[in-house]
Amino acid sequence: MKPINKHTGIVAPLDVENVDTDAIVPKQFLKRITKSGFGEVLFYNWRFEDGNENPEFVLNQTEYRKSSILLARKNFGCGSSREHAPWALEDYGFRVIIAPSFADIFYSNCFKNGILPIVLQEEEVETLFRRTKQNPGYRLTVDLETQTITDEQEFNTTFEIRPYQKSQLLQGLDEVGATLIHDDKISSFEKDHKIYY
Repeated sequence: MKPINKHTGIVAPLDVENVDTDAIVPKQFLKRITKSGFGEVLFYNWRFEDGNENPEFVLNQTEYRKSSILLARKNFGCGSSREHAPWALEDYGFRVIIAPSFADIFYSNCFKNGILPIVLQEEEVETLFRRTKQNPGYRLTVDLETQTITDEQEFNTTFEIRPYQKSQLLQGLDEVGATLIHDDKISSFEKDHKIYY
């Protein structure tokens, strides 16, 4: 998992409320057995029509093709708890998602897959939508260490994050990786507490 410290990227505005995990990764793609390659099917039913790109969809528009920050509306990631949703977002290239609220399981899954989900007030999100639409190629800088978000037009705000989740992202560790940091202690404990069957 790639660590996140300070990230500057183009913002893609997804102006839809209650985006569920089936919209993020449609069910027909859940049979894949690896975590990679899901970026190509991200928002598949919105990005494509009869196999061709839908020019109206935000990620198919030239100014947003290289975006790495997704700006969304409330209750992003609702629906089923499929972990494929953050897999697809990360594989596509998104490192940060900003929204007024997230579905709980999706929010938790983001941290396990190298994505920083940020909750901001609706008024702040509205400001960012307005600036993104008025300024093609609009960029934000997200500093996880200081928990700040800034742009080049004097936008400046802070966000909350739990210390453990912050530490995970700063170090690029999922839960298994965080456990393996203590591998020597685990091995020592196992050695001293052998179980005989």
